[in-house]
Amino acid sequence: MKTHTSQPQFGVLRKILFPVYSFELKKVVPMGMIFFCVLFNYTILRNAKDAMVVHAMGAEAFAYLKLWFVAPAAILFMILYAKASNMMSNEKLFYSTISPFIVFFGLFAFVIYPNLDTLHMSKDQIAIVSAYFPKSLGMFVKIFGNWSYSMFYILSELWGSAILSLSFWQFANQITKVEEAKRFYAFFALLGQGSLMVAGELAEYFSDVQSKLPAGSDPWAYTITRIMSMIVISGVLCMIIYRWIYRNVLTDKRFYDKPELPGVPKGKKKATLMQSFKTIFSSPYLGLIAMLVICYGISVNVVEGVWKKQLELTYTSKNTYNVFMSNYTYWTGVVSIITLFIGSNILRIFRWTTAAIITPILILLGGATFYTFVLFKADIAPMVASLGSPMHISIMLGASILIISKATKYALFDLTKEMAYIPLDEDMKVKGKAVVDVVGGRLGKSGGAFTQWSFLSIFAGSTLIQIAPYLACVFVVICVLWCFAVKALGKRVDALTIKTK
Repeated sequence: MKTHTSQPQFGVLRKILFPVYSFELKKVVPMGMIFFCVLFNYTILRNAKDAMVVHAMGAEAFAYLKLWFVAPAAILFMILYAKASNMMSNEKLFYSTISPFIVFFGLFAFVIYPNLDTLHMSKDQIAIVSAYFPKSLGMFVKIFGNWSYSMFYILSELWGSAILSLSFWQFANQITKVEEAKRFYAFFALLGQGSLMVAGELAEYFSDVQSKLPAGSDPWAYTITRIMSMIVISGVLCMIIYRWIYRNVLTDKRFYDKPELPGVPKGKKKATLMQSFKTIFSSPYLGLIAMLVICYGISVNVVEGVWKKQLELTYTSKNTYNVFMSNYTYWTGVVSIITLFIGSNILRIFRWTTAAIITPILILLGGATFYTFVLFKADIAPMVASLGSPMHISIMLGASILIISKATKYALFDLTKEMAYIPLDEDMKVKGKAVVDVVGGRLGKSGGAFTQWSFLSIFAGSTLIQIAPYLACVFVVICVLWCFAVKALGKRVDALTIKTK
């Protein structure tokens, strides 16, 4: 891909708000639309899965699901994906990856959920069976007894890893140069954050329906059919746009001037799966990227777990829970868009390390503030009594901190992480990214889940709020390690970027 140095310089305002040339819109807009659709689905699924699990099994189930089900599923997916990448072009690989998700979510809304009474164990049956097991294993009975909710949760979690982190960003990294990424990626993220606002508004509209439905009807059945229909439509649209880019953008030498399309077999023998893994796991560069992903997952997970337990105690139905989370999502989008304008300029002005280290520092400060209030709520409550009940203040404080943390993650963490892949060779971009983003991402979340599960098992019968002091200590240690990993990776990114220019 050629650098268009003959193009005129951007004006001051254009450089800050939209540093994209008019002819580049043919490439940037459809890529942004794919990102919009993928993140739209991710947002809808994230809120819906939490609402179902927290009211069927309790917030403590998140740790069990992430550790014992989502993490193994991610490893299995990564193995299959790496093997499929040796057999398929990237275009076919994308369609093969996204299709099973779309099919399941469609079936869940229109086939599985209407027949839950037949397919799930009743609460009485779960209670009877749980009595035969120790308290630490009783959660597994709930998980299997509500198997479709569990499956929905697992696939919703994998959507973020398999489609958002892996499939979209792998494609973007293959067709974008480093100097283009500094301009394009912030725009992709800007459109993506717009999807949070749209998803939040639509999900709230379809969830806040109690007063609109006849007496005796199931509000969640109404909600789930509407939002899953949007998921299916958005997923199909992703594939249509992806196909259009392959046929109309990558055949244009202004945007992609390599002799072959990305991911198309070149006739040479490819490395075996085990050979690829050996190379990947022996790479300090990829190891440091994985460390960033894992530290992010653990740090946010141990904060969200305690926060969501407070939500469970306050919002006692799936619809009211989803309404709150939809509002939370909307404001995450608003703050993310504002942060993106700041972050895009940080990416252009400062070194990679400076941009990358902002996220762990903000999450450390925000998380420490949240845990301080949770742990010393009795001491702090009288000073803030005029603002509401301690539980309400704690929920709003946690929401505010998580919104800022996620906005910074979208605006800086994701973009700097993706830029770190660009100088790598093709095989590392495909298989290395699969290992780091899918397995590393799941290890991050399952690492946080393992931490919570361990303390819940040691202190059997405890809640997430009761083990918060231990989680706070883990949180601080992980954030400090994250900062050291950023500094170490920054030196390698600078050296490799100079080498590949």
